Amino acid sequence: MVEAAKLIGAGSARIALAGVGAGIGIVFSALIQSASRNPLMAKQLMGYALLGFARTESVALFTLLVAFLILYS
Repeated sequence: MVEAAKLIGAGSARIALAGVGAGIGIVFSALIQSASRNPLMAKQLMGYALLGFARTESVALFTLLVAFLILYS
C-alpha cells in the first residue's frame, strides 16, 4: 500500500515537467519575436532568454528531486 502511494506521489510530482516544456517554448518564442522586432537588441535579449531558460529548467530539476525523494525515502 505504501509503495503504491509513493508511485502515485512521484507521478503527480512529475506533472510539472509538462509545464516546464511549455515554459521553455514560450521563452524562446518570445526571444524570436522580440529579436525580429528589434534586431539591435538581439544580443541582450539572448542573455535574458538564457536566464529565463535556466530558471524554467530549475523547476524541472526540483521536480525530479521531489519525485526521487518520494520514491526512494
